[in-house]
Amino acid sequence: MILNLSKIKTEALLLFCRDLIGAYENSDCDFVNIEDDIKEYINNTIINLKQGINASVHNSQYYIDNSKNIRIKSILKSYEYINQNISEHLSKGEKFNPAMLCFSLLITWFSEFRYENKSKEFIFFTIFPYNDIYDKLLVNIKDIQYKQLNIYMIQIAEDVIIKLHNYSLKQ
Repeated sequence: MILNLSKIKTEALLLFCRDLIGAYENSDCDFVNIEDDIKEYINNTIINLKQGINASVHNSQYYIDNSKNIRIKSILKSYEYINQNISEHLSKGEKFNPAMLCFSLLITWFSEFRYENKSKEFIFFTIFPYNDIYDKLLVNIKDIQYKQLNIYMIQIAEDVIIKLHNYSLKQ
């Protein structure tokens, strides 16, 4: 069986981002002082992104039930690789912004590396309005700590995506 490594890594990244969205939905971002309109924008964007991800990947139980399948096994292995690399960047209890990390991972993968930009099932992620998100979370933010946190999320995402790009499933 020939596996499309790009699709495998993309699916793993989308699954990881779906979990980041869950972390965002359950997080308490009261440690930052951002305007209500920006909070609302982030929440609405996260809802749209989650819908796009859910339309592109299976539910979690599917991956658990089919974990012996070589393609699913490769997706789960790539997911674990992403998780491990992000965990190396974040200390326990360290503040992070799951929304910005999610956006940054996706923009780096789809817009900068141009992965899956011709696949109809992933066109949504190629044309997603990442520039608007960056403007809202970097340019329009007055809270310097939150801005620095978002810049750190971009740095983490770029490092992780470069490693994922070079990752070989044969390891």
